[in-house]
Amino acid sequence: MATRINQLDVMRGFALLGILIMNIISFGLPQAHYFNPHAEGALHGWNRAALVFAEFFANEKFMGLFSLLFGASVVLFTDKLEEKGRSAWTFHMRRNGWLLVFGLLHAYLLWIGDILFTYALCSVWLFFVRKWSARNLFIASGASVLLLLLMDAMMGLSVPYWSAAEVTEFAEFWAPSSASIAEEVATMRGAWGDQMTMRVPSAMTMQTEYLPMLALRATAMMLLGMGLYKSGVLNGGMDRRWNGGFALIGLTLGLAITGWGFQYSQAHDWSMEVFFIGGFFRRLGMVFLVLGYVGSILWLCEGPVKSWLERWLAPLGRMALTNYLAQTVICTTLMYGHGFGLFSSLGRAQLWLVVVPIWVVQILASKWWMDRCAFGPIEWGWRSLTYWRIQPWSPRGKKI
Repeated sequence: MATRINQLDVMRGFALLGILIMNIISFGLPQAHYFNPHAEGALHGWNRAALVFAEFFANEKFMGLFSLLFGASVVLFTDKLEEKGRSAWTFHMRRNGWLLVFGLLHAYLLWIGDILFTYALCSVWLFFVRKWSARNLFIASGASVLLLLLMDAMMGLSVPYWSAAEVTEFAEFWAPSSASIAEEVATMRGAWGDQMTMRVPSAMTMQTEYLPMLALRATAMMLLGMGLYKSGVLNGGMDRRWNGGFALIGLTLGLAITGWGFQYSQAHDWSMEVFFIGGFFRRLGMVFLVLGYVGSILWLCEGPVKSWLERWLAPLGRMALTNYLAQTVICTTLMYGHGFGLFSSLGRAQLWLVVVPIWVVQILASKWWMDRCAFGPIEWGWRSLTYWRIQPWSPRGKKI
């Protein structure tokens, strides 16, 4: 049976690879394309195939998996501190205070799609529920998911009653005019300073107007992760047959629900009226598919590919923060004007020619680095700031 840390690291590495499937859309195409695939017309051929794959297997799924693992890490981190007689509150808040700083720098200097800021805020209330039983955490997670779905449904049903001004405002977000898209493309292909005129207000909107929905979605999955850890699912407490059944149920329900939502959106030509209803099915499907991913990885970690996963995906997961930020640096350099300026030059299918090489490089680089060091470079700095003490680089010298 794989050790707990390896299982979690393999999942984190898998999530890191998957999250780039959606993030590359934000890096490489105008913002509307992330939410509305038909923002500039219907997709065909390989571009449509890329859309279908991303919607079924990636959209919100890997973000949900990351959130689930973050919740589990809160329990793991604070429990270890308390076992050593240290102040869990002090180190937890210092750790996530620095994560908030990283998130702000990431969002305002590089890319508006940052998740670190939201995670850091969520960590505050997670601290106060970390001692809850697995049952209560599952109940709280379910209630959060239901609230999220209710908000989607209510927003969708309210669209016919919006004022003309509200419809016009949302329509410009959902399907921007050619002039608006051309302005965005010109800005992102411009110098770094020019990009700030669009990045700063967009980042502020993400961290204010959209924050309640983002935080609720993240909290729902974090609570689920805490419950799964406490119940023994994430730390190898279930046998392989149970994990296989868990995976099968999650994947089956997740894909069925996601498929229904996708077909609904397709049938209505991705019109803004069905955005929220489609989101209802996408979010519900996300929860089940994430559970399917968890079960699948646990099942694989107890089979013949265990050593392969631990060799190649676990190092990627152990330096997930470094790799997450590295993906931003690489992609913004390729796409934005301070680098190669490829923004809006590649279609959805062509963007896979960027994604796959990044995967290969990060897998190989992570393996090379973690064979020689105890932590990834950003993790080393984060850990040193958390404990206010320079941490050792050598794996053999790993201690606090």
